Amino acid sequence: MAGPIHRRRLLSIGSGLTFLGAAAPFAAQLAAAGSAAGQTATNYRALVCIFLNGGNDSNNTVLATDADSYGRYYAARNTGSDPIALLPPGTPPIAVGARSTYTQRVARPGSPEHLGGILPIVPRTLQPIPAGTNATLRTFGLHPVLGPLKTLFDAGRLAVVANVGTLIRPITKAEYQAGTVPFPANLFSHNDQSSTWQAGASEGATVGWGGRLGDMIMGMNGTNTVFTAMSVAGNAVYLSGNNVIQFQVSPGTQPALIINGSIGLPAGSGVGQARLRDIARDQTSSSHFAADYGTVVHRSMAAATSLNAVFASAAARAIAGPPPFVNPVSGQTGSSSLAEQLSTVARMIAVASSLGLKRQVFFVQTGGWDFHDTQGPDQAIKLAELAHAMSYFDSAMGNVGGLNMRGNVTSFTASDFSRTFTTNADGTDHAWGGHHFVMGGSVRGRDIFGQYPTLGTDRDSFRNPDMAARALVPTTAVEQYAATMGRWLGVSESGLDTIFPNLKNFPKRDLGFMA
Repeated sequence: MAGPIHRRRLLSIGSGLTFLGAAAPFAAQLAAAGSAAGQTATNYRALVCIFLNGGNDSNNTVLATDADSYGRYYAARNTGSDPIALLPPGTPPIAVGARSTYTQRVARPGSPEHLGGILPIVPRTLQPIPAGTNATLRTFGLHPVLGPLKTLFDAGRLAVVANVGTLIRPITKAEYQAGTVPFPANLFSHNDQSSTWQAGASEGATVGWGGRLGDMIMGMNGTNTVFTAMSVAGNAVYLSGNNVIQFQVSPGTQPALIINGSIGLPAGSGVGQARLRDIARDQTSSSHFAADYGTVVHRSMAAATSLNAVFASAAARAIAGPPPFVNPVSGQTGSSSLAEQLSTVARMIAVASSLGLKRQVFFVQTGGWDFHDTQGPDQAIKLAELAHAMSYFDSAMGNVGGLNMRGNVTSFTASDFSRTFTTNADGTDHAWGGHHFVMGGSVRGRDIFGQYPTLGTDRDSFRNPDMAARALVPTTAVEQYAATMGRWLGVSESGLDTIFPNLKNFPKRDLGFMA
């Protein structure tokens, strides 16, 4: 190697290790393991956050199809140079270049005519008719490309939670417009609302609610607390805890890489690699910083080696990779980053018992949901990828070493925010409340939880109590959504109050979608 490795260089090398979040104290995880040692669990449970980065338009994801709701929806979205209003249930898709008898438009790749009608779903429980909705029965459906999720919904392993958003306390449209009730800062800002969804505070937050859940459950994992909170999508504030430190892995069969290949070692130099590892793990320095850093690196390398070893086991190899993803717009097949991330999560769950793990929290992410333009085809591709990945993961959980683990694993979607109800010609802009999916064998599926809102923007004599300007005012808080799953994971009521300090402001602490 050319010259000695100084402390600054050592820190830069450390940034290429895929093991720990950088914000947590070096010795905190060991201390937390001891303080939480009294917790026990007899079964395994895992929570998987699927973050849709950029703000998914849930107005075109889960739709109300009763005549009044659909009429207001279609009037608002069948406008502009490239309308994004989806067609009624039962409308057959037509080939690109053919003319639709419903819209009289020629179908283009990914257009509503090309995709076909909304897929109907029938919830177990009748939704209440909210003020402003002129219907005796509300009916619902999913985007035409979400066939795999309709299958899961109909099978009872998928639920919808309606109109979820970042809140401090319950708020009405009138209170929001008058500013008489506090609400989260910097609404409609990607960075701030992504952070508020994941951490309860605007950009700059350092501790997320997934990490705080990890703080509460890490004692159930014995000596392997390092694998409590795992990200397959890089550093995520969602998984940063006060004590737990997220373990970051990459999708693949050997996810825990030790040294980043960009440090400039000669190719194939085993001696150089070994020497660098020895230096990085050195705990004998007179510098407290260097000694602590060496302790963390030593522990992290050991954990990575252990994880790579179990990923090579028969249990991990038995998890089949995802099938090819079929692009609904082009018809071409390819791979899916989200499905590959969930495949790594599935393999981790398959080896959890060999590591003595009882509770885990995972984070996966897919970007590209900020559809200001060309939303019709672009969202269709992203939603199809989501449905493909979730369906694959459900199938993988159905046979983990011969066991059906669906009831032990709950997955859920989250996103910065939803989109405006009206269009900007061929896309949508930033908004607030939106609808989300929860999947798993412990989910009370085939139902919609929370109040699905009245649809339509204020116009003429119509005043929508649920929509301020073009954005839905949330009626379900992220805290309620998250606490319902945290309770299933095994966190106590007092623990939930610690993790979610605003939870006390909401009359309903449990939304009821977990069995």
